Amino acid sequence: MAYWRLLYHLVWATYERQPLLTADRAPLVYRILGGKASELGVFVHALGNTTDHLHLVVGIPPKLAVSECLRQLKGASSHAMNRHAAPFRWQEGYGALTLCDEILPTVIAYVRNQKQHHDHGALDMRFERDTNDELL
Repeated sequence: MAYWRLLYHLVWATYERQPLLTADRAPLVYRILGGKASELGVFVHALGNTTDHLHLVVGIPPKLAVSECLRQLKGASSHAMNRHAAPFRWQEGYGALTLCDEILPTVIAYVRNQKQHHDHGALDMRFERDTNDELL
C-alpha cells in the first residue's frame, strides 16, 4: 500500500456569485459532496460555505488529478441540486491550495467557520481568493 498525504484547500463559487447556498440547500450539497468524495477515495477534513461560495479541505489520493476531483465534485453536486431543488449552477473554475500538516488545523477551523468570518469581516486573505484572483 502506498503512503500519501496530499492535502488541499479547494474553493469555488456559485454561478455569477448568486446566493444559492442557503441554509436549506447547503445540507444537500454537503451530503452529495461527502458521498462523491467517499466514492472517489477523497478524505474530507472540513467543509464550509457562505451563500455564494464553498470551501473544502481534503486529502486527494495521487491516482486522482485535482482537476478531475473538482470536476466530479462540482458535477455531482450541481446535478443533485437541479434534480432535488431549484435551478443550481457552479461558476467555472476553482481555487486549489496545497497544505502542510502544520497549517491543517488552522485551515480546518477557518473553513468550518466561513459564515462567521464573512459576517464579521474577519477574512484570512491567504484563503479567500478565487480563480480570477478577486477577493471572495
